Amino acid sequence: MIYFDNSATTKVHPEVLNTFVTVNEKFWANPASIHTFGHQTNELLQSAREQIANILKTSSDKVYFTSGGTESNNLAIFGLALKYKHRGKHVLISEIEHPSIIEAAKKLMDQGFEVEWIPVDTEGIILLDSVKKLLRDDTVLVSVMHVNNETGAIQPIEDLSKIVREQSRALLHIDAVQSFGKIRVDFQQLEVDAITISSHKIHGLKGSGILALKNFIEIEPILYGGGQESGIRSGTTSVPLAVSTAKAMRLAMEDLDGKFVNLQSLSDDLVDYLQSFPNVKIVSSAKKAPHIISFSVRKIKGEVLINALQQQGIIVSTSSACSSKQTKTSHVLKAMHISDDYIKGVLRVSFSTTNTQQELEQFKKVFKRVMNVIKGD
Repeated sequence: MIYFDNSATTKVHPEVLNTFVTVNEKFWANPASIHTFGHQTNELLQSAREQIANILKTSSDKVYFTSGGTESNNLAIFGLALKYKHRGKHVLISEIEHPSIIEAAKKLMDQGFEVEWIPVDTEGIILLDSVKKLLRDDTVLVSVMHVNNETGAIQPIEDLSKIVREQSRALLHIDAVQSFGKIRVDFQQLEVDAITISSHKIHGLKGSGILALKNFIEIEPILYGGGQESGIRSGTTSVPLAVSTAKAMRLAMEDLDGKFVNLQSLSDDLVDYLQSFPNVKIVSSAKKAPHIISFSVRKIKGEVLINALQQQGIIVSTSSACSSKQTKTSHVLKAMHISDDYIKGVLRVSFSTTNTQQELEQFKKVFKRVMNVIKGD
């Protein structure tokens, strides 16, 4: 099997899995317990928190462990909007966000918030001029995905941050689930207020993620109970998951530039190859992350191509794993105004650092065979 669906999930790194098992075996006490064993476990938890804070360039008390990207995104949308609602109740969300952002934002409307949607161009890049027009004195929160999970489009976060700072008092949250470990992500680089990261996208374990805030930013909890995670995320913290997440993040940051070059090489090679087919359209923007390539075959359903490739041992996906089992057309592709001839046939190839040129060459051979059998117009 050749696995090219790494934006859906990644294989757990052996060192991360080993960390998880070791912590479970040796530090299984409740970190909130006051006995020595609990104290030792809590020290390990705080060490993981500090490691992540150092990577993201914030304070350790601004790193909150969650169950993953969806919870972190929900916490960011609800927690920040409610904490700063005295500034206003106007929220801006891009049209191409993950459902965990879009659905949370819609729920804010039930609490009296007004949500407006930032449009994108045909390459899936937010329109900064539209942001300038949409921002208001009562805008409290702006949330934009750093790298789109379906197309890989990199959003101009630095430029967006400057506009938001100059024209409003709004906070800026980014979903960095698809960007961390592929491109540079930290508070100094991007000048945002909140960052979401999911462990299983970077060879960590499922069920673990973080929401990190910039220094001095506050947030309201959305879960209530024993007051863990500084009162922001109640529930006994899984120390094994937290420590293994920190391990996955450290490994992801090792030789980041070298990994980028290798992923970009695979991506460029694949794009060049796909462009040799007259009925194939590259959906991904030229301004994209190196690990995601979305393309479509004219008038051929994506599911047909996926099944044909899978029979030959190649694993890819339609545009998003979160919606791939649904029949409705991707909201991202609609926002990009992809033509009817191509919108049903979009495939996403997503690499990880474990993929090789040899695997890509095999993909090319298989894809050519499949295209000879399944003829697009």
